Amino acid sequence: MDTIYALASAAGKAGVSIIRISGPDSLRSCAEMGAEIGEHDRKLVKLIAQDGSLIDQAFAISFGNGRSFTGEQVVELQTHGSPAIVSAVLGRLKSIGLRLAEAGEFTRRAMDNGMLDLAQVEGLADLIDAETESQRRQAVRVFNGALGELADGWRVKLVRAAALLEATIDFVDEDVPVDVYPEVNELVGVVYEQVSHEAAGVRVRERVRDGFEVALVGPPNSGKSTLLNRLAGREAAITSDIAGTTRDVIEVRMDLDGLPVTVLDTAGLRDSDDVLEGIGIERGIARAQAADVRVHLLVGELNQAPASDEGLDIYLKSKADLSESEFENAISGVTGLGVDRLLNQVSAYLQDQVAGAGVATRTRHQIALETAASALQAVMTGLEDGHFPVDLLAEDLRTSIRALDSLIGRVDVENVLGEIFSSFCIGK
Repeated sequence: MDTIYALASAAGKAGVSIIRISGPDSLRSCAEMGAEIGEHDRKLVKLIAQDGSLIDQAFAISFGNGRSFTGEQVVELQTHGSPAIVSAVLGRLKSIGLRLAEAGEFTRRAMDNGMLDLAQVEGLADLIDAETESQRRQAVRVFNGALGELADGWRVKLVRAAALLEATIDFVDEDVPVDVYPEVNELVGVVYEQVSHEAAGVRVRERVRDGFEVALVGPPNSGKSTLLNRLAGREAAITSDIAGTTRDVIEVRMDLDGLPVTVLDTAGLRDSDDVLEGIGIERGIARAQAADVRVHLLVGELNQAPASDEGLDIYLKSKADLSESEFENAISGVTGLGVDRLLNQVSAYLQDQVAGAGVATRTRHQIALETAASALQAVMTGLEDGHFPVDLLAEDLRTSIRALDSLIGRVDVENVLGEIFSSFCIGK
């Protein structure tokens, strides 16, 4: 196997830069640069150029086989963070005959060597990309193996259930339980409940990873853009008294109590002969209906914009700074009146959605879980019938086991690996 290398820290000037080397020639290549180090060791070393001159004094740490991130012999060189030093060290490793790592290759080797399962790889990718506290917590759970633990527990129960059923097929004349159906039904029922719960929570977990959406909707000049600017803390949208100023959806990303939220400013809802404005209104309605929360800003006679069957609809009396009358749900993007109350309401709703949503985070997980749940439902139906062929029930159980195994990469998942590893940087 090739020995690979890459810069594992951020590019550019820094206090310290880390260069990672992984593979069978890690120790030899370091020794060739003048950095003699043991199989599992750490020491201060001098890195020597091909002409014998000093490149840098660095701290080297080596990790033996089975004790490193990749599971291979690994050496990490902590050099001074000068771009010139990093370039010189990388060039020296190339001249020795090592190969620059491909995107995500270190993590791919960790999975191939059994250090991580597929779900943990996905969790690591999410952890690297995490911008908010909720994203970090969710990614850490997956990276720490929470989904793998669930899948392993489900597998044990389903293998036991399949063994009981197959015993009635293969050993009908031997000493086997006369009626295994009650235990099989109990095992399958428990797994079905848990798998269905996980599948139902994927959408919310995806939102934690990719961001929830809160749409501001209402007629023209209802204060949507002003409110967006107040929430953003900057002039993100143009505001004016001219109807139709906002023609496309304007997005502002924010951290709301640890949750990633994108606020959408949509075009004012009205009948318009302007083709471009009409397109903007249609796009705004579509985005609003798909959003997790819609904030309806009402003016005049509290005309209501279209709601949706999903998510939360909040109705507020807009431009409260211009009104002399009191209104319980009033808001003003100019003065900030009611803004904190709105944010608290949105946060409470989203936090409630996240609570207890489970561990699975991706559409791939949802498909596998729903496939498993469907097969388990067929098993329970067959058990209830009492006359369904046992060999077909056993096959449904095997289908469910295979689907759950795909969560952590126990079965062939080559079609998803390229997409997953391409999201990593070269040094990871």
